[in-house]
Amino acid sequence: MTKALFPDLIVNGELVPNSSVAAEVQNHHAPSGKPGLAWRKAAKAIAVRTLLLQEAQQRGLETAPQEVAPGQVETKEEALIRGLLQEAIVPKAPSEDDIHQEWQKDPQRFRAPPLWEVSHILIACDPRDKEATETARLKAVKIAEQAQANPKTFANLAKEVSDCGSKSEGGFLGQLSPGDTVPEFEQILHGLSEGQITSEPMLTRHGYHIVRLDAVAWGETLPYESVRHKIADALEKAAWTKAAQSYVARLIETAEITGVDLKQH
Repeated sequence: MTKALFPDLIVNGELVPNSSVAAEVQNHHAPSGKPGLAWRKAAKAIAVRTLLLQEAQQRGLETAPQEVAPGQVETKEEALIRGLLQEAIVPKAPSEDDIHQEWQKDPQRFRAPPLWEVSHILIACDPRDKEATETARLKAVKIAEQAQANPKTFANLAKEVSDCGSKSEGGFLGQLSPGDTVPEFEQILHGLSEGQITSEPMLTRHGYHIVRLDAVAWGETLPYESVRHKIADALEKAAWTKAAQSYVARLIETAEITGVDLKQH
């Protein structure tokens, strides 16, 4: 008989099928040629899930699955674990002093959304088409070089070569706020200073862009009362996460587990 490649996973006397660990492996990254690392990560995740399910069953919990996204409903196991954590973990709510101290660390973190005035030149392509994308990139590189060499020609270049409807306006897109464009285009804006043109074409799902940030108005720092609830929510989530980690650590400390070492980090 051939010896198993990986040891059996046994949690408090319960043998976990290797198929369960194998199904979990796809959710864990490991360097090429090191399948054992991905397997150990998966085994740890399955061992923790098994511990939580055992605890839920010991408590006699019955939690109905809920819809977590449109058309997506929890599995029975996911519902049980959620019910257990809701019952077992009751983190301390942050005090007013806690919230205010967090705000005082850096009030400028909490600003109104910025407003950008932007112009661009689009060389359209479908990024899924490698050949078309490379052709578009080479064209965009030449245009970017022209724009960098003589920034005053930007509007004329846009009128001549841009594949965006804004070409008639010299590439001017008007005023943009966060969420007005695709995320990868917005990321470009965050990396530019006022008056700057991207030195290299930037790829989005629409093609390559040469972008000029014409102006930017950074949002004002928001007063404490405007962001208090946001800070409180963040602190509560952090406290819940810490409490959940401590709870799982306690379960691990008293469990009998073979096949993976959960106390190793």
